[in-house]
Amino acid sequence: MTQFSQTMDGALVLFSGGQDSATCLAWALARYGHVETIGFRYGQRHAVEMNCREPIRSALASPALGADHVVDLASTIGGLGQTAMTADIAIEMGASGLPNTFVPGRNLLFLTCAAAIAYRRGLKRIVTGVCETDYSGYPDCRDDTIKAMQLALNLGMERRFVLETPLMWLDKAATWAMAADLGGMSLVDVIRERTHTCYLGDRTHRHPWGYGCATCPACQLRAQGWERWVEASGFTEIT
Repeated sequence: MTQFSQTMDGALVLFSGGQDSATCLAWALARYGHVETIGFRYGQRHAVEMNCREPIRSALASPALGADHVVDLASTIGGLGQTAMTADIAIEMGASGLPNTFVPGRNLLFLTCAAAIAYRRGLKRIVTGVCETDYSGYPDCRDDTIKAMQLALNLGMERRFVLETPLMWLDKAATWAMAADLGGMSLVDVIRERTHTCYLGDRTHRHPWGYGCATCPACQLRAQGWERWVEASGFTEIT
């Protein structure tokens, strides 16, 4: 595999097939001359999100869009213990105050793997859709965590990676607005129709904001953000 030249400004986007990562992919394509993507299979209940990735990449096709990488972490993360994200158990709050959809170490592992790919591919910027505004309280989504990870990766690999978090301080309404600013209603429609957010993997129920169960925390955040953005933007869907 040919390494992308380090003299050019390239980025690697953590791309799950969800709303946030699709918005980040569009954001990166608008800024960098070469953009690659990375996704992870980790035994997630909503593995249907992985099937959404290539249709989204096709919809966002650009001369800047490069290779896609998929890393299988199912045995690694699955062996660390079950959560509601990786096993068929009810979603509820845990004794720690975090929802049991929290997969300890998941994003830390994702970023480490992404940095290893970026090292090999000669990509300086690693883009991730983590956010500590509208989120479930996951500690590995916080700005302090990302800053600490950037330092650790740079020291451990002797590179000058930049971890980009374009959604860190945005709520979900602002994330919908960012998509509209980046690509107009065509990008908003791609995100509604092709991305997947629902923790339960439901793609049988269609809502104004897209597909999902409408009851899990991920669906609720997405739906509430959509409603706030629609109200603020005055968007009216033609049926």
